[in-house]
Amino acid sequence: MSGRDLPPFRKLSEFLSFLESEGDFQRFEAPVDIHLEATALHRKVIAKGGPALQLTAPRKGSKSDFLAPLLVNLFGTRKRIANGLGIRPDKLPELGEFLASLRSPQPPKSLREAYKLFPMAKAGLNTRPKRIGSNKALEPTDPDLCQLPVQTCWPDDAGPLITWGIVITRPPGADDPRTYNLGIYRMQVLGPKTAIIRWLPFRGGAQHYRKWQQKGDTMPVAIVIGCDPATLLSAVIPAPGDVSELALAGIFNDTPSRLAPCRTIEMHVPESAEIVLEGEIKPGEVALEGPFGDHTGYYNDAASYPVFHLNSMSLRKDPVYLSTFTGRAPDEPSVIGDAMTDIFRPILRQAIPEIVDVFLPPATCSYRFAVLKIDKSYPGQARRAMMGFWSLLPQFSMTKYVIAVDGDIDIRCWDDVMWAIATRSDPERDLLVLDRTPVDQLDFASPVEGLGGKLGIDATIKIGAETTRSFAEKLTMPAEVEARADALFAGLQATSPAGRHIQ
Repeated sequence: MSGRDLPPFRKLSEFLSFLESEGDFQRFEAPVDIHLEATALHRKVIAKGGPALQLTAPRKGSKSDFLAPLLVNLFGTRKRIANGLGIRPDKLPELGEFLASLRSPQPPKSLREAYKLFPMAKAGLNTRPKRIGSNKALEPTDPDLCQLPVQTCWPDDAGPLITWGIVITRPPGADDPRTYNLGIYRMQVLGPKTAIIRWLPFRGGAQHYRKWQQKGDTMPVAIVIGCDPATLLSAVIPAPGDVSELALAGIFNDTPSRLAPCRTIEMHVPESAEIVLEGEIKPGEVALEGPFGDHTGYYNDAASYPVFHLNSMSLRKDPVYLSTFTGRAPDEPSVIGDAMTDIFRPILRQAIPEIVDVFLPPATCSYRFAVLKIDKSYPGQARRAMMGFWSLLPQFSMTKYVIAVDGDIDIRCWDDVMWAIATRSDPERDLLVLDRTPVDQLDFASPVEGLGGKLGIDATIKIGAETTRSFAEKLTMPAEVEARADALFAGLQATSPAGRHIQ
């Protein structure tokens, strides 16, 4: 990976200008209600592969004097996700290979190989964030969350929800950006200066929160709504090893992340921020969050999470408020998840070499279902691959169903996968069932919140000690016969009677 294909996007407006030049960004002047209507419109746009959409006249009932227009569907296509990382879509697998090399670099064997390592060395230099004195592009305003066009996405939602805020946290101690965690956590707005932050226990923000709780100290928190696209995407990409989100952003931007100090708390935020919320979480203070519509296609149960108190709010001149919705696919999380598969596939193959390819069907809430194509050479290998997959990344520990198939199966073709299950697996022998394992807390199918089962299906041809029977030979036609048949079929199409053309 030699670097970016596209010019640098130092802030969100530069990225939007690029998208506009590509015919991939549209401003919509008609008034759109942020209560349900914006989500309903967004769903229709993303289902058609439509552009990033700036709603210039958001309203809530009769209120329309918000501080910023509403930007939705920013990463609603694979192309815009790749562009946000500075590359064209066909370069996503190459980017994944590069990130895998950062995880386990190999020493050069020659001067030529050493020269090829220059991009990796440059990336290493870009991983350390750079602090600047101040950010003159941001101006403080009255801290009032109700002045932002915060959407209510679904009819039975508990209230307005900030959905694309980058929540920045750090552990107790000195302010060191190298220790920061950047995560996208939803925030239920309770009033002008309070909101609830919802994070799952294994997320970085929750881990920092527990450390502050143990000390009994107030936790500083900064939220960035809108910034340069690479930093936004870095907050949702599974990072290799211990590489931080800010380090990833530096790699994608081909320059170190520039951070400006907050006004009221000892923290720093990206210089490219559109809107910055500064505040704190007090020890032991929680509130009931939810229910909200979620990526499962259902409303999740209400549960208690920490309360965020807003101290300061700063905005860029002519800011935009970035938002999205979560629901049954297609939504932005499912599109991002599908594109991210290209990035983490090399990391997966590096850790488990027999895995040739992986597919997480977006329709199955992305990470809840995985199909693995493996290069099988010994008995039990499919089970090893499935257990290794569950253990590799925290996200994969939430995957309920894993199917392992042979290299001749097209894992993106459901007919092929079902054929492999039907003809290569036996329920008595080939089901790997685990119980009381971590699952998504939003999974209503699990008998206990946060704990449930997992099912692995070995749909590979059985070899060696796996079976006492020899497997049947697969039906195939000689290549030369297939080529001749293609020519004959083309002639058949050309001579078909009118109205009976063979498709």
